[in-house]
Amino acid sequence: MRALRRSTLAGQLLVFQVALVIVVLVAVGALSLAQSEATFNRVEGRRASALAEQLAANPLVRDNLAIPEQHTGLATLAQQFVVQSRVTTVTVADADERVRVSTDPIIERSPLPLGDRGVDTGSSWSGTMDVNGDRELVSQVPVLSVQPGEVGKHLGTVMITVDFPSVWERLRGASSYLLTYVGIALVLGLLGSWLLARRIKHQTLGLEPREIAGLAEHREALLYGIAEGVIALDPQNRITLVNDVARRLLDLPEHAAGVSLADLRIQGRLRDVLSGEGDARDEVVIRRGRVLVMNRMAVEKDGHRLGTVTTLRDRTELAQLEREIGSFRSSTQLLRAQAHEFANQLHTISGLIQIGEYDEVVSYVDAVSRHRESLDLTVNRRVHDNAVAALLMAKSSLAAERRVELRVSGDTSLERLEPADSADVATVVGNLVDNAIDAATGSPDAWVEVALHQDATTVEVVVRDSGPGVAPEVAQEVFTHGFTTKAAASGERGIGLALTRLVCQRRGGEVALSNTEDGAMFRAQLTVTAVAGAVTEPVS
Repeated sequence: MRALRRSTLAGQLLVFQVALVIVVLVAVGALSLAQSEATFNRVEGRRASALAEQLAANPLVRDNLAIPEQHTGLATLAQQFVVQSRVTTVTVADADERVRVSTDPIIERSPLPLGDRGVDTGSSWSGTMDVNGDRELVSQVPVLSVQPGEVGKHLGTVMITVDFPSVWERLRGASSYLLTYVGIALVLGLLGSWLLARRIKHQTLGLEPREIAGLAEHREALLYGIAEGVIALDPQNRITLVNDVARRLLDLPEHAAGVSLADLRIQGRLRDVLSGEGDARDEVVIRRGRVLVMNRMAVEKDGHRLGTVTTLRDRTELAQLEREIGSFRSSTQLLRAQAHEFANQLHTISGLIQIGEYDEVVSYVDAVSRHRESLDLTVNRRVHDNAVAALLMAKSSLAAERRVELRVSGDTSLERLEPADSADVATVVGNLVDNAIDAATGSPDAWVEVALHQDATTVEVVVRDSGPGVAPEVAQEVFTHGFTTKAAASGERGIGLALTRLVCQRRGGEVALSNTEDGAMFRAQLTVTAVAGAVTEPVS
């Protein structure tokens, strides 16, 4: 038993196939024996019945049976019949079913064994019977009188028996080439079993069942134990493997293995990343409100493409942290820009004092003050939410440093918001303004215009710029791919606009991009909660 357990997979398959071939051959032999027996019963039964009827019609048999105790010439006739007809025994019995003559001396002068009770009344019968312990094919036919006045009188019975052939004789009788066929089939079966065992061993890379089982267990532990999602596709884009993390992140059904991406209705950016041809590194995909980073690797063997394996990580929380860090970074840049602006103004004032232009100093300070007051008045009069107003004031300094004029539209109207709503609106405004400033920088008379509109439940943010606009082939994908407006010109990649859409969708809104005569225009909408006492106007 231990040796059997240690046998190789190829050896076990070979033994199994050989056993299967032998079983099939035995079944074929048994079927041949059954067919041979059926043929013998049918053919020899008919022949025995015909010979018995012929013997029963012989005048010598009738004449001897018509006279009691007479059997002149019957023994010789019976012996000749055995020799000429190649039967086993010939027996003649009288009307009382006592044997008169038989080539089998054991039953001579004894009662005739009957195969059916109707035989002693003149009926015929054919079948198998045990005669002296041997199974034989038997035919019993009545001898009837043809004498006038006694026509049809039962004079006796003729019985002819034929020995059943042995198993070997029946096999030889089934087909003279049966053993040859069986031998050829056995050789071919053994050869095929050996070739099959070799092929399976090659396909399993020489691994034994326990090794394959161990690899499967390790794979299951690896796939379902790691925190990253794993999804594998075949060349027809059918899912061959997916772990629980990937199913949860991609929102796939429980039995997704074997289903194609088309049947799962996976389209757009996600489909492009999963079904790409080559390798892909750190691709950003937005899926059902999640920011996913995906890495795809093509799998090949012997030059044949077997499919792809893609790993994915959930970066939603990390993106949130990046956004918060970005807010601090943006604040730092704004403070630096304001400090730079104040330093330039102080340097200008210092220079005017040094050259004695005191009247110019007064005029310059008055001009700077009026500009600051005008900007403060414009923003504070139209934007009553302190966080958004402060953001616009800071962005104005940053824009000025990059020689871009930041305008607040004359129809802007934004009331005080709840803290959570204010933070999301500020995020959307900040991302869109940053992208607009990047796009407008470098253009003649560069400008960015911001318009805010609010009704009872919705805030609309519209940001326009004087930049070159967004290329048509990118305009439909900037949010899905995570491009910024800067990326449209330089090809850099980011997730600013993708996060903007994520915030809008979480708020039950959307963000859209369109090109105007002057440049690009982003329009975002968010659902907010009205603050008690705030006066709002309908969004135009």
